[in-house]
Amino acid sequence: MASKRDYYDILEVNKDATEDQIKQSFRSLARKYHPDKNPNDAEAESNFKEIQEAYAILSNPEERRKYDVFGHERPGGSPFGSRGFQGVDINFDDLFGGGFESIFSQFFGSQQGDRSRGSDLLVRHSVPFQAAMDGLEDELEIEALKDCDGCNGLGSSKDGGSRPCPSCEGRGRIDEISMIGPFRQRVRKDCAPCRGSGRLVSDPCNDCGGNGRAPQSIRVKFFVTPGIASGNRLRMRNQGEASSSLNGPPGDLYIEIEVEPHPWFERDGSDLLMALPLSFADLTLGTTVEIPHIDSETLLIKVPPSSNPGETILISGRGLPRNHLRPNRGSVTVVLRLQSPKKPSRKLKKKIDEIRAELEDSIPPIEDRIKDEARLRRGR
Repeated sequence: MASKRDYYDILEVNKDATEDQIKQSFRSLARKYHPDKNPNDAEAESNFKEIQEAYAILSNPEERRKYDVFGHERPGGSPFGSRGFQGVDINFDDLFGGGFESIFSQFFGSQQGDRSRGSDLLVRHSVPFQAAMDGLEDELEIEALKDCDGCNGLGSSKDGGSRPCPSCEGRGRIDEISMIGPFRQRVRKDCAPCRGSGRLVSDPCNDCGGNGRAPQSIRVKFFVTPGIASGNRLRMRNQGEASSSLNGPPGDLYIEIEVEPHPWFERDGSDLLMALPLSFADLTLGTTVEIPHIDSETLLIKVPPSSNPGETILISGRGLPRNHLRPNRGSVTVVLRLQSPKKPSRKLKKKIDEIRAELEDSIPPIEDRIKDEARLRRGR
């Protein structure tokens, strides 16, 4: 027979753990191994009982003191009596806070009161790159299940054709009480007679067939803030699907934004990166380049003489807004590139060949150049 595990090991805490640390660890493990989270999992159920027993001892100062001194072989035998651990009074509200609804939401997902919410919707929407600079008022059209116009969501357009379900009193949900170890647990389920709708329909609406919901096209207006990035989601409360439950709250609509690419900028948060291809003459002699920019003012790029491909020029304060509530902006980083002619004419080739020797005389030998480059790369 396997030896009994140490209670501190079971709760994954040190022996000098505080009451709050013990409670926090138990709360985390209870969620992890709860039977409703792990249906038909005998190992999870065993672990769940084990952590209950460990918490029952370590959360009681007197029992913990005895356990620290004697371990499992305490004088007088088990504190749970001859039948072993059968359950202790562990307050669920004390552990999880906020009463049953907060417990239920932590285990099974959020619910609104006694009535189920409608489903949340997610749509993806593309906006031009300029919206990341200026923001954008936009709108889109979606199709969603909404309360039927023909019956106002009641399931029947005739008097007496729909009535609240007596089994669940129109809530669409019923509670079942069961005992799991020391816990008195309430499990909320859809009401079977009304199939979770909260209503019994004897004369169904022609438009929705008694469902109370029907597909509708709706237009949603929203605002994209400056600095928006791809993957950001906008939450439109109560713009999702109508609830299947009578008078249940609607779900939410989430709009996931995709920012279209810019013709030459790459983005890193609020900073912008671009490559600037230049001729050998521009890199050697220096030049000034003016290009249109997203803030409606010309972007002036000053390239110093004797520049090399791969070097960068930083222009502060001309990137995207860092925060739509603040005026400060990111930077623009310009990476210099050498743009060689793809098909030089004979005349141009001859001129380049004529100045090659002069160029070679004005720069160090090739090995020295390689060594200098390596030292710069290594930061020496």
